[in-house]
Amino acid sequence: MRLSFFFFCCLAMSQHATALELQETGRYDLNRPASLDYDPTFCGLWIANEGPEAVLVTLQGEELRRVRSDLTRIKAISLEGNNLLVGDGFGGMQRITKDGTPLDAPFRLDGGFADTEGIAITAKGEIVTVEDDPERLSWFDRSGALKSRIDTMELSAPLSEAQGIAIDPRTGYILIVDDWEGSNSLYEFTTDGTLLAQASLIEYGRDPEGIAIRPGSNQLFVAFDSGAQIVTFDYTPTLPAGADPLPPGLPPFKRHALI
Repeated sequence: MRLSFFFFCCLAMSQHATALELQETGRYDLNRPASLDYDPTFCGLWIANEGPEAVLVTLQGEELRRVRSDLTRIKAISLEGNNLLVGDGFGGMQRITKDGTPLDAPFRLDGGFADTEGIAITAKGEIVTVEDDPERLSWFDRSGALKSRIDTMELSAPLSEAQGIAIDPRTGYILIVDDWEGSNSLYEFTTDGTLLAQASLIEYGRDPEGIAIRPGSNQLFVAFDSGAQIVTFDYTPTLPAGADPLPPGLPPFKRHALI
């Protein structure tokens, strides 16, 4: 099995024994993939590419539908229950249906300007964002009020160009990709933002922009801007010493003891 090259902060090394592991399982061409999220209803990927529309494609890259919002562009996208939360990259957000119907007016996130690159939703309904200017990992309540924030440049492995973000529903771990201007790697965090591992993605592609997880499986999707491809992986998270491997279909957030 091919393993990614990984690093650990000292805390992660002392508390965890099973390392973050990736094995490539496939890839396909897709023009300008950026922010991603997996949709179990359609067994497809929602993709934002900084244009006025977001597109839903099959796992083979075949287009299923396109949606618009009241924002000038859609730079980041995430499922929020049975609907979509989209962001314009400047702190503006809007909730829309999967048909593109607005559910409410656009709103802004607290905390000042940020170049929001990715959005994810926690099991509690919190909005988690990554920004690369300034470099931050932020948590907001559903209304957009800021709850907490981390300067990602102060991590033991600095995260300077965060792009896509996803949350593993089995563990609550946060996965973030750092693009070519940064470390071209995958970062793994606990729910509170403690760094667990960093895995280089250079052997798989350059300039990772988006990431998504398929709930109920070990499947991970990473979108690479250079080469315009989406690469699929079997993904094994970092786990504590003595923990059993996670079954693929473990109900969301059942194993809080891992975090």
